[in-house]
Amino acid sequence: MNTQNQITKQTSGLLVNLSENGRKIIFIVCVVLSITQLVSPAMALLMGLVVAQLSGHPYLHLNHKATHWLLQASVVGLGFGMNVHSAIKAGSEGILFTLGSISMTLGFGYLLGKWLRIEEKTSFLISSGTAICGGSAIAAISPVIQAKEKQISVALGCVFILNSAALIIFPLVGHYYNLSQAEFGLWCALAIHDTSSVVGAASKYGEQALEVATTVKLARALWIIPVAFASTFIFKNESKKINIPYFIGFFILAMVVNTNVPQIALVKPLLTGIAKAGLTLTLFLIGAGLSRKVLTSIGYKPLLQGLALWIVISAVALYAVVHWA
Repeated sequence: MNTQNQITKQTSGLLVNLSENGRKIIFIVCVVLSITQLVSPAMALLMGLVVAQLSGHPYLHLNHKATHWLLQASVVGLGFGMNVHSAIKAGSEGILFTLGSISMTLGFGYLLGKWLRIEEKTSFLISSGTAICGGSAIAAISPVIQAKEKQISVALGCVFILNSAALIIFPLVGHYYNLSQAEFGLWCALAIHDTSSVVGAASKYGEQALEVATTVKLARALWIIPVAFASTFIFKNESKKINIPYFIGFFILAMVVNTNVPQIALVKPLLTGIAKAGLTLTLFLIGAGLSRKVLTSIGYKPLLQGLALWIVISAVALYAVVHWA
């Protein structure tokens, strides 16, 4: 009997090990598919969501840091494929739209949060993530307002779910309304939360759309600084600790090098290719981090706030881009 129990335990342990190894193999295969760009950014995100629900993320504890650094490095790499003069033109044309959309989103988000009776810090994080640049804004503002882990998780969950939808929906809408590449790029930058999804959607639409979207989006991301600074007074935080997105400076430097150093043309295809592969991998990792536990912990009220904000800002931005841009 003891021998039989021992064999059963050993067999059970072997099955657990095989299961864990199987999860890792599935995950690594998906990572390779993303890096080699055999799947599109949208498919990479969906692939990550499927992995999160069925086999799980075997390295979930490393996911946040990995996506954070990978996204920043990839965005800098994209700078080597852009002209600084075109970028300045695109950024200057989008600045009024950016200011208007941020102000409207924060104001409407405050009213929605009050109406739905959502906890104040959670509501502010969702509004800030929608208004500026998704997870990056939430990560930067959460220590300023001294948000708790649960509040941060709820806000990030809302933003990442809507990012997933935007990556698929926006190109379809853009083609339906026959938007030009410049119009689509500007609309993406104004209405999609995270830089990774903005770049993913815009790159699917065309090179000019990608250039406009990336430039305007990163200009929009700089609003993290004044919004975070204002948050220290709104939530009465005396430490005034603000995380400044320094990687945007490296992105600008990469554009300057690409514009003024002709020799960069020799390695530019390699650098931009690596950057696009990195962004596709980032989207897979974001999807793989949206486990069932994360999805069920959000609650319908915060998700309703995030969805309402996103629909309104998307519709208003689309109208503004088509009629005023």
